[in-house]
Amino acid sequence: MLANGASYSLAVLPGDGIGPEVVDAALKVLNAVEKREGFSTLISKGLIGGAAYDVFGEHLPQATIDICRGSSAILFGSVGGPLTEAAKPKWANCERNSILSLRKEFGFYANIRSLRVPPGLEHLSPLRQGLIPGGHSIMVIRELLGDIYFGEHNTTGVSPKRIASDIAEYREEEILRIARLGFELARGRRRSVVSVDKANVLDTSRLWRDVVTSVQREFPDVTVEHQLVDNCAMQLVRNPAQFDLLLCPNLFGDILSDIVSVLGGSLGLMPSASLNDQGFGLYEPAGGSAPDIAGKGIANPIGQILSLAMLLRYSWRMDGAANAIEMAVETALASGARTRDLCRSGEPSVSTEEFAEAVVQALEE
Repeated sequence: MLANGASYSLAVLPGDGIGPEVVDAALKVLNAVEKREGFSTLISKGLIGGAAYDVFGEHLPQATIDICRGSSAILFGSVGGPLTEAAKPKWANCERNSILSLRKEFGFYANIRSLRVPPGLEHLSPLRQGLIPGGHSIMVIRELLGDIYFGEHNTTGVSPKRIASDIAEYREEEILRIARLGFELARGRRRSVVSVDKANVLDTSRLWRDVVTSVQREFPDVTVEHQLVDNCAMQLVRNPAQFDLLLCPNLFGDILSDIVSVLGGSLGLMPSASLNDQGFGLYEPAGGSAPDIAGKGIANPIGQILSLAMLLRYSWRMDGAANAIEMAVETALASGARTRDLCRSGEPSVSTEEFAEAVVQALEE
């Protein structure tokens, strides 16, 4: 869908660590796509995470929430600081206060993470060669607002006899909603869903499996296989090419999507989208803030750039522009443009900015 003359509002939250660097790279690509497709973007930048704490004394200030509420999508970098400073007020509970609060504030119930192994870079996978071929894609659909993260958390007693509990809870309507989205997305792929649970132990998982089975009847053209989470983790390492779309509860999706994210050989490759019922979304790379390499110009911006492509596809309904960005990233890689994390010892690398420029050049050709 061409956007000729259309204008969009975008909240940009660079955050901490490498966030500002990779977000700047994605904005360079956005500028090139605007010229190519004939639309414009009104960008409003906000502070979040440690960057917000420095100014506001909190990780998610109301000013940032207001910017997001006045926009049609959110482009997010990363939050968090060095592990050695995790107990300091600036960083304590930074991710929980930033990311989880945004999810709750805007009802982001679905997380979509997609890894496509770039052709020619199969050798970077930590797995034995041939287990995951170049061009293979795995999508993880993760429910975001239920499960153990949003249940009651409690610690009682005095050491050495403390007792801690975390309540995992799912409502049927929460599972229905994420399952229907998963099956709809599967129709645009290989029409195959693997639903993940721990139904041999957990009541939440038994409900999950029952509801997913019922939803599959609405999608007779899509197959579903139920896998226990421990088996699924093993199968992802043993034979990842068997998977196309994973449908996961919150906790299991958090863990399994991190396994998927490294199958391509770098945490910098994987984009993600978090969506609500209205199609409003937050788009961010799956990797972290990587404070150890912040400011060095060596961060891999691919996950952030591909998150921009997801934004165009899911929030602004611009499939053509999204496809163009994805093809431009592969063209840049094929031309030899590689950030340091994608290079073997002794191979030349490019900076974060130079990789973005290679993507822009591919878009302009």
